[in-house]
Amino acid sequence: MANIFFSKRLLLGVMGLGAIATLGACQPQATDTTVEPTETEEETVVEEPAVTPEEPTAAADTIVDVAAGNDSFSTLVQAIEAAELTDTLSTGGPYTVFAPTNEAFEALPEGTLEQLLQPENQETLTQILAYHVLPQAVPAAEVVSGEVDTVAGSPLTVSVDDTTGDVSVNEATVVETDVQASNGVIHAIDQVLLPPDIQL
Repeated sequence: MANIFFSKRLLLGVMGLGAIATLGACQPQATDTTVEPTETEEETVVEEPAVTPEEPTAAADTIVDVAAGNDSFSTLVQAIEAAELTDTLSTGGPYTVFAPTNEAFEALPEGTLEQLLQPENQETLTQILAYHVLPQAVPAAEVVSGEVDTVAGSPLTVSVDDTTGDVSVNEATVVETDVQASNGVIHAIDQVLLPPDIQL
């Protein structure tokens, strides 16, 4: 019985060694397999830089693009199109646009907006919109009290409350700041600004 037990242990030992030898023989194949993915990964990394430069160009939205993508500025976009300023605000710049919200346009006297959108009033509408545009990009952090020149030629009066940090432009209040675009920045305001020589 002892010999049988010993033989079984010996047989198990030999089988165990055989299993280890078999695993050892498989080991180089596992090493070979890990080399191939490394080469594939290197090829993928080389291809990525070619795609990356295209991304900023595709994502760069102009002032008009950004305004068109914001529901709060749909009336402004309509006015820009009626004044035929889409190309100007899409290709020029950098600009700062004090953009009246839809509610700001709705606060105009009844029928005023509809009248301004008529082709015969395009020049007046253009002057009004140009009065909302500065010929430079001014982020909120750089806004200071004082007069600033507009594309229309007439200056705007900007006031910064030292206590609250609130900003007003003429009689309008800035309600949202730093809406970024590729050719400038948009600050939303709650009133439509009128040049000194225009009355509605």
